[in-house]
Amino acid sequence: MKKMDTMLSSLACIGLGSNLGPPRRLLLDAWRALAEDPRIEPLRLSSPWCTKPVGMDSPHWFINAAGLLRTSLPPEALLDVLLATEQQFGRVRFPEREGWQDRTLDLDLLLVGGCVLRTERLILPHPSLHERFFALAPLAEIAPQLLHPVLHKTVAELLAELEPKTAAGDAEQVSWERETLLPLQ
Repeated sequence: MKKMDTMLSSLACIGLGSNLGPPRRLLLDAWRALAEDPRIEPLRLSSPWCTKPVGMDSPHWFINAAGLLRTSLPPEALLDVLLATEQQFGRVRFPEREGWQDRTLDLDLLLVGGCVLRTERLILPHPSLHERFFALAPLAEIAPQLLHPVLHKTVAELLAELEPKTAAGDAEQVSWERETLLPLQ
C-alpha cells in the first residue's frame, strides 16, 4: 500500500472504457499503469460491463468499468495523467471528425470528492454522469453511497432513476476473464 498523506488527498472516481483491441486487457493494464504513479492509489475497480455504443454508430461494443482511487493530485493534474495514460495505450483523437469515435482507451474523470469545477478543460462532476448507464452501473457497484455534489443524490439513486429508461439488452455485467467485441445475444 502506498504511503500518501490522506489529509492532502481526495477520493476520485474514473470511468474506463474501450471498444478496440482487447478491451478488458487494456482496461486492466491502464488501471495498473495508474498505480505506478506515486500520487495515485487505486482502491477499487468494478466489474467490466459490455455496453452498446452510445451517441455513435459502431459495430464494436464497449467494455466499461469504474475505478475508485485516492490521489494527491488536483483535478486538472489528474486529468493530465488520465490523458497521458490514454495516449500510452494507443488512444488517437481525430478532432476533425465529428462525434464520438471508436477508441482503444477512454479514461473519464467522473468525480473528485465533493469538488464542483468548471474550466475550459474540465467540468466536475462529469456533466453527463447522471445520464450514462455505462458509467453509473459500474460506479454503483464500488461506491453506491457516493454523493453527486450538484444533484445531491447518491450514485445508487441516480442509477435507480436511470434504469427504467435503459433499453434491455444494451448492457450486461461480464467478467474480466473472457475477451469479446461481439454484441450481446
